[in-house]
Amino acid sequence: MDSLDPVAFARALIDIDSTTGREQAAGEWLASELESLGYTVQRQPVADDRFNVFATLDPDPQVVLSTHIDCVPPHIPSDIRDGRLFGRGACDAKGILAAQVAAVERLRAAGERRAALLFVVGEERGSDGAVVANATASPTRFLINGEPTDNRLGIATRGNLRVRLTATGRAAHSAAPEHGESAIDKLLDALIRVRGMRWPSDPQLGTTFYSIGLIDGGIAPNVISPSASAELMFRIVGSPDDVLETVRTLEPLVSVTEVLRVPMVHLHTVAGVDAAVFPFTTDIPLLDRWGTPLLFGPGSFLVAHTAEEHVRLDEVHDAIGTYVTLARHCLDHGDHGG
Repeated sequence: MDSLDPVAFARALIDIDSTTGREQAAGEWLASELESLGYTVQRQPVADDRFNVFATLDPDPQVVLSTHIDCVPPHIPSDIRDGRLFGRGACDAKGILAAQVAAVERLRAAGERRAALLFVVGEERGSDGAVVANATASPTRFLINGEPTDNRLGIATRGNLRVRLTATGRAAHSAAPEHGESAIDKLLDALIRVRGMRWPSDPQLGTTFYSIGLIDGGIAPNVISPSASAELMFRIVGSPDDVLETVRTLEPLVSVTEVLRVPMVHLHTVAGVDAAVFPFTTDIPLLDRWGTPLLFGPGSFLVAHTAEEHVRLDEVHDAIGTYVTLARHCLDHGDHGG
């Protein structure tokens, strides 16, 4: 029997609101729990009293299991129904986090202490926790990152490129629109042009696609809008510079500002463990100093970020065993990462 109940651990963490920017309480709970289990815990300050949690059993860990503490809003408390754990973070990524802790506990019970745990803040919006963690990286050989992959290893993941389009106009009374210049009209024209643009593709990951996540503009219904903006998220499969170059053809109709870029990655796989490519982006490219990367976790990203976010309990328990297998593989192949 495992010494740690992963479902109870996950529920306790899910019930703490850790939507991005509010991770402090969850971080304190997590650090305290790991300290009570006998880990040496480092709190890595990030910003606004938020911090990453790095927990070790051995001063020279060789593999680190990692995921993120933060979740997208709104906070949803935990619930168990029909063999599934519901709540915000159930699969993205607090159920994963609990399985990782349970896996390292299982390794420790078997006498293996060279696996560590790294839990970061801010993954859902900007990855500021990963940036801090990378600057203070431990010299581990492998990083096993956790995201909902249906208990399959990742072969490759898309990167992302966030850009802001900003249109400038001139305010006027809406009864005399000829005296103004509508920034909203300019922005709409630009967004329609984006629809017709062609984007790079990759044999494994497919074609780059995008979504319009934010639109803002105008002053009042009876005022010609002097300003408007939109933020686009591109899920890229190649160089972000190629996508940015295409978007910049919208200038001077709108100005183009890069907000964030995360490159696509190819990942380490292990024979005997099912593997697939995934269209989302992870912290892995920003944790490149932590060793050769693997990606694995219970749950489906298709229900992450939704009101019905959940993970099957049997998937969580199965993931523990696979995390142990992956960690042992990494420890046995410490000189052969790739």
